[in-house]
Amino acid sequence: MQFLIYILVYPFLWFISVLPFRLLYILSDIVFILLYYIIGYRKKVVTENLKLVFPYKSKQEIHFIRTTFYRHLCDMFLEMAKTMNISKKEIKNRFHIVNTDELKRLESLNKSVILMFGHYASWEWAIEIQNHIAFEGYGVYKKLSNPYFDRLVRNIRSKFKTTLISTKETISTVTNNESQGVKSVVAFLSDQSPRLSKEVYWGKFMDVRVPCFTGAERLAKKLNLTIAYLKVKKVKRGYYKAEIITLTETPKKFKDYELTDLFLREVEKQIYEAPEYYFWTHKRWKHKDKIQY
Repeated sequence: MQFLIYILVYPFLWFISVLPFRLLYILSDIVFILLYYIIGYRKKVVTENLKLVFPYKSKQEIHFIRTTFYRHLCDMFLEMAKTMNISKKEIKNRFHIVNTDELKRLESLNKSVILMFGHYASWEWAIEIQNHIAFEGYGVYKKLSNPYFDRLVRNIRSKFKTTLISTKETISTVTNNESQGVKSVVAFLSDQSPRLSKEVYWGKFMDVRVPCFTGAERLAKKLNLTIAYLKVKKVKRGYYKAEIITLTETPKKFKDYELTDLFLREVEKQIYEAPEYYFWTHKRWKHKDKIQY
């Protein structure tokens, strides 16, 4: 069944990947109408999330954020498929890193870098970073249950020689590299909700107390790695601007969870500035009432 689903969906994804961008976004407009007005995909979740974190916004403001987000979501999905056949020149033009000199400076320290970022604007095209670094590039991801789609995602995100590693592989991979003198840039999408446990850290995100991923911080402290934040902004349709913001080169000087909180504050700044480009369909606040003391 999983293979059948894959062979039915793959031709559609491949078709998207070869479309010129002008036609890609016409298709995205059509998908938006289907997804938003007809299917209503997770519209209730999005609305509840927006009302929770923006209780002071009017119905009209919530409506604007919601509809603009769904347009962006459709663009993002098609842009991900487009990555299958996008050229190095094209992605560099559309995902511009404004301070590649900071990447070079961090590499000159001869320390591996943990690059944290959120589900904001475009995280799929962040693979363009690989074209600007000498270090090995890794992206931490959650393995998909469908092995065929999992392989496809690995191939897409590894297009420019970035290696995807599952959350379970991360510690052993980075630790082994460090022991062999192999330096790396490891990308963590760390703004989503972890599984609940008694040991989980509860922090504030958008002024709501939620469980938080702390793996990036713990790994940085264990191996004394630099932590940076990738700030991605949407300039216009199909174009993004990214900035490397170094959070610390000395993670061990921080108290537990301070770096996780620092990262969350950076994500919040972007959400408050332009909330329509955050990934509101995820149930980020689903555990807000289940805090364990």
